[in-house]
Amino acid sequence: MTIKEYKEHIAAGRPVENGSPAHLFMHQMSQEAIRITMEINNKYHTPEELRALLSELWGIRVPDSVGMFPPFNTDCGKNTEIGERTFINSGCKFQDQGGIRIGNDCLIGHNATLCTINHNPDPEHRGDMVFKPIVIEDKVWLGANVTILPGVTIGEGAIVAAGAVVAKNVTPRTIVGGVPAKFIKKIDIK
Repeated sequence: MTIKEYKEHIAAGRPVENGSPAHLFMHQMSQEAIRITMEINNKYHTPEELRALLSELWGIRVPDSVGMFPPFNTDCGKNTEIGERTFINSGCKFQDQGGIRIGNDCLIGHNATLCTINHNPDPEHRGDMVFKPIVIEDKVWLGANVTILPGVTIGEGAIVAAGAVVAKNVTPRTIVGGVPAKFIKKIDIK
């Protein structure tokens, strides 16, 4: 299986069965992600070196305007896209097998966790996985310790308050918070 074939499998909404070729391929990607994130997290790198490592990890050219403070963890790496002028703070965890797309001018707070995987609820098939992408549109601010669950889109300019668990889409230019996250107010800048 190739990365392209894997992404097509996931994008089609097909599950990954425990022990299947797609599952074994995921394991290979995870091993590479562990190797690269260990390099990112265990010694100092200049911003340029860090972007080069992220480019290797994500398999894309990371824009020169992207910033990150390690440590950072991911268990795949090859299904993340990131826009210009986005900053990822320390301690973040991206479970990107299902796809994570982050727009321009985003702020990702300390210890944010982005989850794109659910397991089969049937105990006899619990190792099987189902994936849904996460989309973070332009100018989003995720507070510290936010968890974004599979299939969620965070609308342009939204704010997710610290500690929130987001299980549903967030309307653009709104603030949500809590567990589960609920609408707090509309952002009305005058």
